[in-house]
Amino acid sequence: MQQHIEPYENKNSPIVDVGNKTVPLIYFNHIKLKPRESYNYYLENHESVIAVVNGKIDVYIDDNSFLNIGRREDLWSGKPEGIYVGKSSKVMIKCNSKKGSELYIAGGIIEKKFEPFKINQKEVQKVQYGSDETKTHRKIYHILGKNGEGKSGRLLVSELFTIGAGGWSGFPPHKHDTDRLPHETKFEEVYQFRFNPSNGFGAQFLYPDQNSLGPIYHVKDGSTILINKGYHPSVAAPGYQMYYFTIIVGKNHRSLIQYFEPSHSYQLETIPGIKNMIENFK
Repeated sequence: MQQHIEPYENKNSPIVDVGNKTVPLIYFNHIKLKPRESYNYYLENHESVIAVVNGKIDVYIDDNSFLNIGRREDLWSGKPEGIYVGKSSKVMIKCNSKKGSELYIAGGIIEKKFEPFKINQKEVQKVQYGSDETKTHRKIYHILGKNGEGKSGRLLVSELFTIGAGGWSGFPPHKHDTDRLPHETKFEEVYQFRFNPSNGFGAQFLYPDQNSLGPIYHVKDGSTILINKGYHPSVAAPGYQMYYFTIIVGKNHRSLIQYFEPSHSYQLETIPGIKNMIENFK
């Protein structure tokens, strides 16, 4: 099973397509549009979120239209905006920026069709936790999280940033590959990494149990990681800000319950604000 898709120019073709063998619940595409250029898509069995990385777009979904979506100049300045799209919807996205637009499409398998809605900056929840001292300083923008309860299925979409000169994310190591309430729920996950400056790099750990060694992947700007099981902390090199766009899709539940590796779980008591972060995924 492929777990690291190295950076490449996908030319608006899905990076994680329908029926992917590693993460069959998830769909992911990275779209770049020139001024007035458009892109169409239809996902029969996936709900989706269109998240604007930069620029502005107009979105037409069946008989609905959402205009002038997007409020930031680049990935590193301010909150994103987006559009939620129900399954089996005909979608057209049109660039409404003189400099072009960039966006992510995050999809998750679902049985029920929900109505589309706009996600503006005020509805994107910000969660910040950790510290420079613990090398865990992180900021999260929940694009589709608690704001989607009752209006969407099992898809969760976020932007995550490491803050400061390098540091750890997804730490203490945790997993979510088994439905065993109340301790854990089964979710698949996809990341796409970006770095500031863009020549930055990091490492993604993926190990099935606490007695295993790796694998570990060298991630760069544009790397995509597919997670279907096991523990998955990551780390950014000093001097670089690391971002990753995160798609999390539940097999049977909407509430993400993470199970922390027992030998490291005591560090939940040492990282400022981490328990609040955990609760915001439930």
